[in-house]
Formats: sequence, structure tokens, C-alpha cells
Amino acid sequence: MSRTGSTEVLEFLRGSPVFASLPVGELEVLAQAAHEETFRAREYIFHEGDPAAWLWVVKTGRVRIVRHSRAGKDVVLELLGAGEIFGGVAVIERRPYPAAAQATEPSAAVKIPADIIIGLADRHPSVVREMALLIGRRLRAAHDSVKLSVEPVESRLAAILLRLADREGVRTKRGVELPFHLTRQSLADMSGTTVETAIRVVSRWQRDELVEDEGGRLVVRQPDVLRDLAAGETT
Repeated sequence: MSRTGSTEVLEFLRGSPVFASLPVGELEVLAQAAHEETFRAREYIFHEGDPAAWLWVVKTGRVRIVRHSRAGKDVVLELLGAGEIFGGVAVIERRPYPAAAQATEPSAAVKIPADIIIGLADRHPSVVREMALLIGRRLRAAHDSVKLSVEPVESRLAAILLRLADREGVRTKRGVELPFHLTRQSLADMSGTTVETAIRVVSRWQRDELVEDEGGRLVVRQPDVLRDLAAGETT
């Protein structure tokens, strides 16, 4: 990687809460060891059970974390955007990746060798602390997904859409817009339903003016109504 490239990666990594408190010298070591890779839409970055050789940070695009159920279906645990870290838990615990990572659109990710991360964590406990906070958020999201699995489909879809809107939505005059393309297939995978059902429910929401579709980017027009749906209340 060139010096310019290393400087660019250094500034990118500095923006991560996990690495933000590190001295410049440590960030330079990370940047020199890091590699950037690009992925096509639906290309796997790693598979469940692969050796955890790298910690990854999304640079551009979207990455979904997926586990395969015994029934042969994909269960989407998380949808990650720019700046978000994945694969870190497995690296720190020195275990295989517990789930797969797949690009949902053309994406780029920066990867850092596991031995560099492990050595860094030994020298700087703040890295482990921030990683623990990250793990906690992921566990809460996974717990919410388990709870949602017994709820009606419309409640699950509403809860997933609201979670994405609350985390990454941009407020506009029309409502809360998701700043990325979210396919009905992705919604279906994240809520454990079929794409046909996701299409039908979202189409009804559009007719009822609860959401809009702006060129593939969903806009939540009436979040309070969706919160009622997520809670199992009828409109």
C-alpha cells in the first residue's frame, strides 16, 4: 500500500470508536498492515466457520452478517454500513467466524491481520473495551431478533425498518429516509419471512402512506404508526 493509501486508511481508522483513542504511532502500524478489498453485490467476504484471520471495517457499501439455519435458510443478524467493524469478536477470542459476511451491494472493506489486532488489544485495553461495547450492541440486536421471530410478520417488518431508520435514517421534510438501497429481499431475510410477503406488506404501507419508496430508498413517513405495528397494535 502506498504512503498516500496508508494515510487515507489511517484517517479512516481514526474515525472508528474502537481505534479513535490510539496513539498516532499505533494507528500508523494498523494502516501499514491493513489491506483494502472490494466485493461485488452478494459476494461473500468470509463464510461461517472460516478461520478468523482478519478484522474487517466497512469502508463503502453494505455488508450483512448471516447465519445459516438448520432448515437451510439465511438468518440476517445485522446490516452494516461504512465505518462499522465485523469479525472482531472471533479475532479476539481466536475462534472461527461464527457467521458469514456478505456484501449486499458493491462494497469495499479494510481488513487488518488478526495478530496485529491481538497485539494491539494487549497493549491498549481501550480496544477491548470498545469491542465489548460493540459486542453488547450486537447481542442486544440478536436478542431482539429472537424475540421478533415469534411476532406476526408485519410486526417484525415494522421493527426491522424502524431499527434501521433510528440507527441510520436521515430526517427530511417527507420523513426519515434510509440513506441506502434496501431491497425487499433484504427486509425479508432480516425479518425471517418470504420476499413475496415483504413486497405485499411494504406495498400496503405505501398505499397507506406509511412509507415511500424513492428510487429504492425507503422513507418512513409515519414512524409512530410503524411503532404501533411493531408493538403488535393495529392501526
